[in-house]
Amino acid sequence: MNTTKFQQNLTDEYCYPDNNNSCRKEVQSSSSVFLFLFLSCLSVSTVILNLLVIISISHFKQLHTPTNLLIMSLAVADLLVGLIVMPVNIMDLIDNCWYLGKTMCSLYPVVNYISVSASAGSLVFIAVDRYIAVNNPLLYSTQITICKTSLSIVLTWSCAILYNTLFYFFNGHLLHPDMFSKCVGECVVVQTHSASVADLFISFIGPCFAMLFFYLRIFKVARYQVKSINALDCDNAHGRGVKSVKNKAVKTLGIVIFVYLSCWIPYYLNSLSTESLSSMSVVWIVVNWLIYINSSINPLIYAIFYPWFRASVKYILTCRIFHASSSMFNLFPEPF
Repeated sequence: MNTTKFQQNLTDEYCYPDNNNSCRKEVQSSSSVFLFLFLSCLSVSTVILNLLVIISISHFKQLHTPTNLLIMSLAVADLLVGLIVMPVNIMDLIDNCWYLGKTMCSLYPVVNYISVSASAGSLVFIAVDRYIAVNNPLLYSTQITICKTSLSIVLTWSCAILYNTLFYFFNGHLLHPDMFSKCVGECVVVQTHSASVADLFISFIGPCFAMLFFYLRIFKVARYQVKSINALDCDNAHGRGVKSVKNKAVKTLGIVIFVYLSCWIPYYLNSLSTESLSSMSVVWIVVNWLIYINSSINPLIYAIFYPWFRASVKYILTCRIFHASSSMFNLFPEPF
């Protein structure tokens, strides 16, 4: 029966030609080549940008601060997205065939969402860090230390690993990745409506509420402090510097929340409106890539907007970081 079916479709291309149960390849149009090139460039740029952030913060001792440790944690999560998640998705898009086997089919969604969950968790702790810095600047150095920040990073990654492993374990995909596959060469991820609702509160509403809460608090405190500075007629370098720092904290977190919502809302709206989602459906591909694009934008928001990143990139690209004393270079030539 299977042999007859294979012979009748001899002209079709299959993911595994020697297997009668193989899925058929989807022939892509010539215009798809530009899409693959664009996504490949996006993956490479995501890796490069986040790698520059990681090298900068880890190499230059002047950048060894609690805030920058959180930014580096975010960059590591986003680096995994650009280095692993994006390439696998691009490979899957080429002909809609899964060549990585059952084991990778079961592990890939877990690795995928560990990265995006760690990224979301890092964003929350960055919001907390900025709130304390703006609300209690004099006590910031005693309340926020390298040790406490390191513990928060470990907590973020531990929760991301534990949650996503249990999530895909209890929905059956981790142990039976081929449960809903119709043919060989297909990796189908099934997510029930109840699981989508639970994930909505844990992975989206929770982090988003925390970021919005701290952003509104930062906005309120910063506006009050700027008004106080203006009332005292602090039209000097120090007063302008304080106002600049407050405004930068508010604007940066505002951009982060806007980008986060723009990238994640379509995913959860689609998850709640569909009982099961195939990893190769068009809608699933689009909403996932919106999340991945967030990993490309994060380093632009948290790094390129800051002078220290531009200075460190200049040292990296000119290979001056290989100098013996390069780790002690001053990245803040002007106070701000």
